[in-house]
Formats: sequence, structure tokens, C-alpha cells
Amino acid sequence: DFSVIWKQPGLNGKRGGLFRHFAEFVDAKKPKAFVAENVKGLITANGGKAIDTIIKDFESIAPGYLVKPHLYNFADYGVPQFRERVIFVGIRLDTGFNFVHPRPTHGPSAGKPYVTAGEALQGVEKVPYNNEKINIKEKTRKMLELIPEGGNFADIPKDNPLYVKGMISHVYRRIKLDEPAKTLIAAGGGGTWGYHYPEPRPLTNRERARLQSFPDDFIFKGSITEVRRQIGNAVPPQGVRLIARKLLPLFTGDYEPIDLITEYNKLKAMTVKERLDYVSKEMN
Repeated sequence: DFSVIWKQPGLNGKRGGLFRHFAEFVDAKKPKAFVAENVKGLITANGGKAIDTIIKDFESIAPGYLVKPHLYNFADYGVPQFRERVIFVGIRLDTGFNFVHPRPTHGPSAGKPYVTAGEALQGVEKVPYNNEKINIKEKTRKMLELIPEGGNFADIPKDNPLYVKGMISHVYRRIKLDEPAKTLIAAGGGGTWGYHYPEPRPLTNRERARLQSFPDDFIFKGSITEVRRQIGNAVPPQGVRLIARKLLPLFTGDYEPIDLITEYNKLKAMTVKERLDYVSKEMN
């Protein structure tokens, strides 16, 4: 309900209020920390009120949580996919743990090349799990042959009978081998699978899993469509690993406690934009 691809009802949508169930769980269990994820569109949903409401709801859970949201592009963390997601990390105030989001490990700011789609897909054809190729219509195959590496439906010549206008950029998008893939999505028909290059076909689920940084020994259960949804809805494991490492001292006790109340009050007085900027600067 916060996605910028589909309609964006935000908190008023069918699933927009699901975060409250998670907040109820946090309230019941009082964990030392929690991590939550949502799409980039959350930042602007409901005119910016959605993310503000979510932050305030988590902050108000006794004994209080310091909430630090950050907009990640997981390509900056070694994932072979440009994937922007908002990650919330909440720290219980009485722990005194000063969590700071991890710095990027790849890309221009890190001085290390991105992991490309071509690198990620090397040898993938040898993986026996979740690697079924999908049969497509001859018309679709011909459309894909008209689309260059890294292109989409808009690259089909307008005078060609196969040209279709008015679609989103995800439609019939083919990977570009020398850069990370564009964002993989969980569902949708009409050419939204993500498409191989140079072969004119949809990506297999194992190829999609590679682009999400899943290891080859992680076996998904379900139909091809169900597995596609699982992969598309997932947070890239490589990104999760780096966040978990930053949280580890909280659970081992290997840290110097600080006064989180002061930090809590400072962030609480900020707008969402100011908070996001503050959290980003803190990483440098």
C-alpha cells in the first residue's frame, strides 16, 4: 500500500495498517531492539503522515524506543540489485545502546564497484533448485528480442505492431549485465517478471534469488508464482547481515552505554526529513 509502482493508499489501504500488529508485538515482548522494513514510497505516503505516524507509534511503546529510519539502496551493500527500502531500527531506551546504521560497502561513496547482475548470475544454470524456466508465448519472445540489454517495453519501435504504450518501466525490463539489476518485484502480470539478457525469457526464480543475494543452498517452497512472491518480498540477506552485525554488541554486552533519553528527545523534536538526514550523517 506504500509502493510507488501501484496505487498508493498508504495507511488507508488494506495492508497499510499492518505495522500496528507489529507494534502490538513489540509492546507485548519489549525486545531490546526491533527491525522493520518498507518500500521507499512510505516516506511520501499520505503526504508524509504515514511514516510520521509509524515512528510515533513505536516511540510511544513503554519504556520507550529510539527509532532510527534510514533509506537504503542495497546495491550500496553488495547486493547485485538497485533496491531502495526504508529500514527502521528501534532501540529500547533503557539499554543505552547507540545504534548507527552501517556505512555503504560498495558504490561511488565506498570506492568499491557494485556487484553486477552478470557477476551474480555466473554459473547459476548449474543450481538444481528453483531454477525452472518459464514458458512464454511466441509473441512475448519476439517482443523481448526487440528490447536491448537494460531496456524495457519503451525500446520497442513505435511503428512495430508489438509496441504497447502506457506501461510502467518494470514491464519487459531486461537486465544489464555490467550493473546491478533494477528492483525485482513480488507480483504482477503483464511482463513484470524481470527478463534475462541475452536470452529472450523471464528470469528463473533462482536467478532472481541470486540478484537478491540469497545463497544457492536456500531452497524455496511453493509454486513458481509463490516462490517469486517470496523472493520479491524479501529483504536482501546481504543487507540484513550487515545490519545484524551492527546490532550484535547489544546482545553480547560489548558496548559502552550512553544516555539515550537525550538522543530520544532530540530526534522526537525533528521532522521526518530532519531525522532521516541526521541518521544518514551519523553514519559518516
